[in-house]
Amino acid sequence: MSGQVVLEGRNLTKHFTVARGRLGARRPVLKAVEDVSIALRAGTVSALVGESGCGKSTVARLLAQVYPPTSGQVLLRGKQVRGFREFRRQVQLIFQDPFASLNPFHRVRYHLARPLRIHGHVRSAEHERELVAELLERVSLTPVDQFMDKLPHELSGGQRQRVAIARALAVRPVALIADEPVSMLDVSIRLGVLRLLEKLADETGLALLYITHDIASARYFAQDITVMYAGRLIESGAAESLTQAPRHPYTQLLLDSAPDPDRSAPAEAVQARGRHGEPPSLIAPPSGCRFHPRCPVALPVCSSEVPARTVLAEDHWTHCWHVSESSLTP
Repeated sequence: MSGQVVLEGRNLTKHFTVARGRLGARRPVLKAVEDVSIALRAGTVSALVGESGCGKSTVARLLAQVYPPTSGQVLLRGKQVRGFREFRRQVQLIFQDPFASLNPFHRVRYHLARPLRIHGHVRSAEHERELVAELLERVSLTPVDQFMDKLPHELSGGQRQRVAIARALAVRPVALIADEPVSMLDVSIRLGVLRLLEKLADETGLALLYITHDIASARYFAQDITVMYAGRLIESGAAESLTQAPRHPYTQLLLDSAPDPDRSAPAEAVQARGRHGEPPSLIAPPSGCRFHPRCPVALPVCSSEVPARTVLAEDHWTHCWHVSESSLTP
């Protein structure tokens, strides 16, 4: 059913122990994700946006059960995960680099047929070929006979990513997590891949999570956007309202760094230009709001206490002391 929550992460936290440290010293802990809650809905494209190293890919792998959470839960249709193979059939992950995610020694036919066989969708060799052909047609790799027996190196970057998408669709998932799916592709072919993902979500009712550092593409591609900074979620809302009226200074900074002719630049975004700085270490993140060392409007409380969620509208919230102190006036 369209709009129904299909995949949900509740209060997800993930800490990694750093592999190396000084001899005899306690190995430091990298706090990659802290208390992240996110829900994916059927037939809806949601975007998770933030700069490199903020924890977006870790969230993707937590939702796909590639990483076990340090704490928190992953729920599929409201229930905790039971049975890894069944979960993997219903939740698929598309990686950033399509060449690295495909075996260079196997042909396209093999990459698409293998998940079909593993999950019991094939009745005969002829049926297998029909299903592979259908998958290639769904991702617009036609005529299919020209692509079935090609090796990954014989395809363009965009064609390889379409094969990776087709492979994910082979098991008939209900949720698809696309981790920077177009960042390694030429600009000229990015739009085609995004349009394909959008079409699949709309036609099949897939719940799609689009992970990106490009908030401009998220605005045009996704129905809702969640912004992440240094392992924490800081703002979320409908794509149009969030990009037209961002409230968190970091969201304003992201928009200011990605000019958009259709978006009016708020005064706060212009003000945010003066204090960019560097992202914090996730081994020793700042206390309080993690953005406060770079924030142009930081208050004294920002350095000592983590801001609570401030609800701005029915579908828009942020974690920011400046917003809560300003009585929610735009």
